[in-house]
Amino acid sequence: MSERTPLTLLGLGAMGTALGRSWLRAGHPVTVWNRTPARAEPLVDEGATVATSAAEAVAANQLVVTCLLDDASVGETLTEVDLAGRDLVNLTTGTPAQARALADWAAARGARFLDGGIMAVPPMIGVPGSGGYVFYSGSRELFDRRRETLAVPAGTTYVGEDPGFAALHDVALLSAMTGMLAGIAHAFALVRGENIAPKEFAPLLAGWLTAMTAAAHKAADQIEHGDYSRGVVSNLAMQVAASGTLLDTAEEQGVSAELLLPYLNLMERRLAAGHGDEDTTGVVELLPKPVP
Repeated sequence: MSERTPLTLLGLGAMGTALGRSWLRAGHPVTVWNRTPARAEPLVDEGATVATSAAEAVAANQLVVTCLLDDASVGETLTEVDLAGRDLVNLTTGTPAQARALADWAAARGARFLDGGIMAVPPMIGVPGSGGYVFYSGSRELFDRRRETLAVPAGTTYVGEDPGFAALHDVALLSAMTGMLAGIAHAFALVRGENIAPKEFAPLLAGWLTAMTAAAHKAADQIEHGDYSRGVVSNLAMQVAASGTLLDTAEEQGVSAELLLPYLNLMERRLAAGHGDEDTTGVVELLPKPVP
């Protein structure tokens, strides 16, 4: 049965172990391998079979999942391994270019390939309703055939035949998260020296950020139409004028503005170029690096 498909898992860090445990608990026979054998012991107790080498592990099953440290680790682990006829699903975090190169490398060795970007932390894996999911890109036929098995640890979202798209979606969302976390850190830095309890401030901050997420949809509409003045509420000129208050407050509170300045500087550059009636989305035009 598809939900009991046997598979091989290479890599037993925190994420790999969580993935392996979820498949084992769902009844899948799982063969595991890790460079440090001791890390396999918890899964052995839950029914996993341990291979003594990566080659032995790959030979055990048609479906092979890698969850290793980085792209280089995948190459090092599989360089002497026969991949002919295997379905290789790479859940190792990497860049779009690395995923495309790995797809070509796998195809040259007779393997079908999917790349994945995990949008979850280990405690979310195998937990229904946790919100965790994995982006997949590469062979659509392979994704459709293996979807039920791949959906056991977390939800699945297929984003295209280009094998680099899963990594691109992954890193784009993580980049947005990084900006949000920078804003959260700055906000708490502003209030921490006052008689404001962080736990009382947190719900206000979370509520405000949630309300602002609609900006993503408006930005998408503006970018697709190539018109950054569509649906503008507070234009760039107004936003730049108001940014002085953000910087003055940081100065008053004794807080560095270094988390804000890169974005504010881009806004000022866009305004100086004559785009004051636009939304702030227009700063995307300043981000592409010049072609050498």
